[in-house]
Amino acid sequence: MTSKKVRNSWGAFSMLGIFGLLFLLMFFRIFYIQATGVAEGENLPQKAAALYQKSIVEKADRGNILDRNGAVIATDTLSYRLIAIINPEASNNSKEKIHVEDKKATAKEIAKYIDLSEAKIYELLTHKLQDGRTPYQVEFGQAGRDLSHGKMIKIRDAKIQGVQLLEETKRFYPNGMFASNIIGFAQKQKNDDGSFVNIGQVGLEKTFNKELSGTNGSVNFSKDNWGYVLPNSKQMIKAPKNGDNIYLTTDKTIQNILENEVTKVDKEYTPESIVAVVANPKTGEILASTQRPTYNPQTGEGINTSWLNQLTETTIEPGSTMKTFTVATAIEEGVWNENATFMSGQYRVGGRTIRDANQVGWGRISYLEGIQRSSNVGMANLLNSIGGDNFMKSLHKFGFGEKTGIDLPNETAGKLLDQYQINKVTTTYGQGSTVTPIQLIQALSAVANDGDMMQPYIIKKIVDPNTGKIVLNNTPTVKGTPISAETAKETRRLLATTVTSEKGTARNFANKEYEVAGKTGTAQIPNSAGGYYWGKGKFLYSFLGMAPAKDPQLTMYVAIKKPKLKATESGSEPSAKIFNAVMQSSLKYLNVKPESKTNVDTVTLPDFTDDKVSDAATKLTKMKFEPIIIGDNSQVTEQYPAAGQSLMKTGKIFIKTSGKITLPDFKGWSIRDILAYSELSGLTIKLTGNGYAVKQKIAAGTTVSTSDVINVEMKTPREQYTSKK
Repeated sequence: MTSKKVRNSWGAFSMLGIFGLLFLLMFFRIFYIQATGVAEGENLPQKAAALYQKSIVEKADRGNILDRNGAVIATDTLSYRLIAIINPEASNNSKEKIHVEDKKATAKEIAKYIDLSEAKIYELLTHKLQDGRTPYQVEFGQAGRDLSHGKMIKIRDAKIQGVQLLEETKRFYPNGMFASNIIGFAQKQKNDDGSFVNIGQVGLEKTFNKELSGTNGSVNFSKDNWGYVLPNSKQMIKAPKNGDNIYLTTDKTIQNILENEVTKVDKEYTPESIVAVVANPKTGEILASTQRPTYNPQTGEGINTSWLNQLTETTIEPGSTMKTFTVATAIEEGVWNENATFMSGQYRVGGRTIRDANQVGWGRISYLEGIQRSSNVGMANLLNSIGGDNFMKSLHKFGFGEKTGIDLPNETAGKLLDQYQINKVTTTYGQGSTVTPIQLIQALSAVANDGDMMQPYIIKKIVDPNTGKIVLNNTPTVKGTPISAETAKETRRLLATTVTSEKGTARNFANKEYEVAGKTGTAQIPNSAGGYYWGKGKFLYSFLGMAPAKDPQLTMYVAIKKPKLKATESGSEPSAKIFNAVMQSSLKYLNVKPESKTNVDTVTLPDFTDDKVSDAATKLTKMKFEPIIIGDNSQVTEQYPAAGQSLMKTGKIFIKTSGKITLPDFKGWSIRDILAYSELSGLTIKLTGNGYAVKQKIAAGTTVSTSDVINVEMKTPREQYTSKK
């Protein structure tokens, strides 16, 4: 009996222990779940939140890019995305069918509104997942995105069953092709949740993508099993922070002027490339910049062309524009004497020969005439007085060989060659060493701004639109003082004479209202064979200038690569068309008062038709023109250039009369002059080579007829370094 009681007691005790252990395990389990919120590897609060909590993303607006005056350059605008619900289960709990039923008819209808074939749309509408199931919805790629409000209205009014339009934003560029290689563009990218967001791809849109993007907000609330908001549920709202607005130094009006003029020249001359920039030399602000080829970020036209920004990302040999800084250095070093003379034509250095553009020079000329004629030999002689090391140090002070630090991506530094004396010599006139257009603009600011070289910049300020706070505010910065105010003023005076002098290479850049100072350039372009391209239209033609010369308000650089020139056109004419129009219009827009007097010596050509040949010749000589008479009778029948044209007081004027034609001496004539003579005289003249005439088969003074063929040998003009061993 006792043994039985004991056994029962132990049984009861065992059961009690088991239940106690189970209780403890349950207690610890509950405690663990309460403490961690995890059961069976799942986070219970998160699971509950997923069932009964809903979160809606409040998207942040991408910041605007604006010009200096607040004109919009890039902004977000409302767009629409087309989707089609194709899973029949979507209509199960709906009173009406909300999915596509007749897929062929639907494909035919959708094809009316988007740029996608009916067959491709049908393929999408019948799409299956890998496991054979029908997806809930399908989209139509780029053709179904970024739809305009007008197109949305048409699709909506068509009432296509199963088709829905979702509101989104797209990047909008209201000015189209407008400083595109600086602004860049943003494109939509798909997020993991299926939504789309604009992301900067190149240019400022990419560089400042973080600042422009902002931060999304959210709205969180409680819902029931059917997704409806529970009564009295609290909403947790986190407001979105819209992206910052970026104000540029760009002036929309000046930019539009520049774009229009560059487009005209691009269409007329179809060059390989054009780059042009306008700046304020007193602040370093870039007011306008463009290039060709370029693209339209709004339409996508040209979007696959080069995205490189030629202003900062590509290097060039500057050509004779570099003579600006060679002369400035000579003045600063105290070795400039404009009345001193040198023998032009050629200069020997290191066993090589430096030659002037016409290969033979102009005899012994002054250094003033040397800069006016853009003499390479004159610059080489100046280097002897400056000293090679001093010259290279000066160029570094002007900022060459290092990045300017402009607030644009991927800037390159170029390279100053100074290993050998020949490198230093050729650098004086812009060959061998490389620079960027923005470096030329930065260096020119020292000449224009009385010695103070200004840091170039494009970002004026960045503003937080949520608070109105200015996040970044750029102000003018003096980068250095490579020359004195006196040197700068003297350099401007000398550069103005390249425009006003009858010997100047920049006569095409003359302006009747504002005195222009500047320097032309005809830079050689390296070819794949290791040499340079030669011949008419095979150079990089440029101009680096400023106005008004006495107190420059604007600086400008224009470079045109390999323009298709007419037979009678010089290389500077295309760049002059851009510079003259943009500088004139921009100065007037900025209310810069025209100068009361101009140093530009121009004259309107009279009409000599029916005048006596001798009288016309006398008048032209007094006007400082060179009359070329075609024929031997006494009355003028035609003239070239035509009457009424405004011309610099220099060059040849062709006067035609009837009778016998006596051949002139063509030596030194340009292709343009010879072709003009040929056209007016009716003579057949065959040219070999390019540049200036050096030899003719029929001697000067010979009487010729239209049946004769006159052969003239030309030699290539070389404004840069030419070597002969």
